Amino acid sequence: MLFNSHEFIFLFLPITFFIYFYLNTKRLITASKGFLVFASLFFYSWWNIAYLPLILGSMLFNYVIGTSLSKDNEHKKVTKKQLLSFGIIGNVILLGYFKYTDFFIENYNLAFNTNANLLHLALPLAISFFTFQQVAYLVDSYRGETKEYDFLNYSLFVTFFPQLIAGPIVHHSEMMPQFANAKNKVKNYRNIAMGLFIFSIGLFKKVVIADTFSVWATQGFDVSNTLTFIDAWITSLSYTFQLYFDFSGYTDMAVGAALLFNIKLPINFNSPYKALSIQDFWRRWHITLSRFLRDYVYIPLGGNKKGN
Repeated sequence: MLFNSHEFIFLFLPITFFIYFYLNTKRLITASKGFLVFASLFFYSWWNIAYLPLILGSMLFNYVIGTSLSKDNEHKKVTKKQLLSFGIIGNVILLGYFKYTDFFIENYNLAFNTNANLLHLALPLAISFFTFQQVAYLVDSYRGETKEYDFLNYSLFVTFFPQLIAGPIVHHSEMMPQFANAKNKVKNYRNIAMGLFIFSIGLFKKVVIADTFSVWATQGFDVSNTLTFIDAWITSLSYTFQLYFDFSGYTDMAVGAALLFNIKLPINFNSPYKALSIQDFWRRWHITLSRFLRDYVYIPLGGNKKGN
């Protein structure tokens, strides 16, 4: 189910919104959280229900390890570092299996002149986003920066449908307090107005701008046999802007949809094509991914200080 589909805009989003806040008005807080998790999993399963056990298994795996890591005492048989390594490796294997198995088989066949059959694995929806999100949770649990969360709250953190499919990559410290805030359980008409406005901007970016550039890019790359100098530039720039407006528009729709539920997601794009350098561009494009790579890859590996 896509954000710009009729099913999402006219059925899923309004029905989820009204039922969620209706349960909150009846002070059924646990039920409202449970319903939001159920709705998010339904949203995820719309594409292919066969991958529902995958995200459920991933959540259970990471929740158990994260809970163990958050405890103060060292484990009797394994250290916290070993447990963290096991958790991260498990997540990376899951991601790598679906994304790169056929890639490695193809290259193995080329290198050794074999004819091994490809698995033709379909990439599960949002696997990169919920994997990165949970790896960050495990590392923070290891550092002692997480609190005791029950499985329902953790499930809501991972599956919250506005950010589940295409991000932004959220951090538990910026999401959990919002889910727990009692003020966020009642309708906020200012947030509703802002959410609808931001969602509309994202929808315009996706449907009107990105999809229009997509037609021109497809014509140049996939249809035309030869391109003139001007046609080549038009095709290249069309794809450049299609890529940005598609991703940025989808992120805006995610921010707007979340705001309807009084949840503020982090900004993921800051006019990257106005950047004056590659470094500036990196800071403006997919900001939450850059943040993840900085905090959980670059700095732990020593950053620019040449540490361990």
